[in-house]
Amino acid sequence: MRRRPFVAANWKMNGTVHAVADYAAAWPDPPPGIDVVFCPPWAYLDRLAAALRGGGVRFGVQTTAVEAAGAFTGEHAAEMARDLGAEFAIVGHSERRRLYAETDAVVVEKFLAARRAGLTPIVCVGETLEERRDGKAVGVVLAQLDAIDAGAGPAAWEDVVIAYEPVWAIGTGETATPAQAQEMHAVIRDYLARRSSALPRETRILYGGSVNAANADDLFAQADIDGGLVGGASLDAGEFAGICRAAAQQS
Repeated sequence: MRRRPFVAANWKMNGTVHAVADYAAAWPDPPPGIDVVFCPPWAYLDRLAAALRGGGVRFGVQTTAVEAAGAFTGEHAAEMARDLGAEFAIVGHSERRRLYAETDAVVVEKFLAARRAGLTPIVCVGETLEERRDGKAVGVVLAQLDAIDAGAGPAAWEDVVIAYEPVWAIGTGETATPAQAQEMHAVIRDYLARRSSALPRETRILYGGSVNAANADDLFAQADIDGGLVGGASLDAGEFAGICRAAAQQS
């Protein structure tokens, strides 16, 4: 029996008050048997949650501060996200690693902050194009997982969603082939199996990297791909709904 499909929308730094209202008006109820999570910018989390309330969707944030509270101008604590109704937090997205110098150590701290607040981490791992060409893709992904395993302990993997996002496919229009994506997902599931025999059967592993309604069927048909972490395509309600339908067909 397959795991329950999971599709998350990462709106990144996009949105306006009017865009949220228009999106909510166009958004259909998701198909049954699937988890759909919206991660809008912090500024629109409460507004989007109110607009889609009762629509069978859940909410998360794209990043959090490490600290729970204090004199940290411009930051947002995981506890604040929980207070606004979020249930998930994206941790370690490649753009955070690349643009904001979030090292593996920082990713671990944010992972622990999400857990502290009762949020389920959506942990992102993935390699650059240069690392893939050099044959280092698997080693890079396993090292990123090892950092969390070392920092948070084996219990880290008991309530988590993992997203494999090859950096070279983020926002580029390039997508890993279904075979390439499945290969890395199988590596990740094998990693989990070495921590607990129960984990690989339960943990949802998503693919992220230029997912759209046209390629979602082929990606989600792979044995170890349980859904997607969707960026640009999630900004269009119809496109994202099509991706959700593709995921639901695999349940």
